[in-house]
Amino acid sequence: MRAEYPHVLSIPTRWMDNDVYGHVNNVQYYSYFDTVINEYLIREGGLDIHAGPAIGLCAESRCEYHAALAFPSVVQAGLRVLKLGRSSVTYEIGLFDGDAAEAAATGTFVHVFVDRATRRPVAIPDPLRAALRRLET
Repeated sequence: MRAEYPHVLSIPTRWMDNDVYGHVNNVQYYSYFDTVINEYLIREGGLDIHAGPAIGLCAESRCEYHAALAFPSVVQAGLRVLKLGRSSVTYEIGLFDGDAAEAAATGTFVHVFVDRATRRPVAIPDPLRAALRRLET
């Protein structure tokens, strides 16, 4: 249900998102996941993707498809945090077709925060942690 997600981002589908079967291709769903997560981290957590000392790397992702999405429509991408650790965070994402109450797809995505130079795990920076706490359910 849409109300379970504290953050929602509108993402318009693009003509190129559809495949020959007339619906959004499965690989695009992961792009929507990445978009809603990083939009939130940049805007609400101050993530500096170009020069910040810590970066989030995807360690795991998965998606369950419940209904088709298709161009033209606007995907409402809901985001919440399921688990917040020292250096990692597990998100849940719900993708909704416009104003639909039920998700067309749900998925999880795990970020591990690492030092930009060494790629070794580091504690999630405080501003990001504060933003992520606002998404805990």
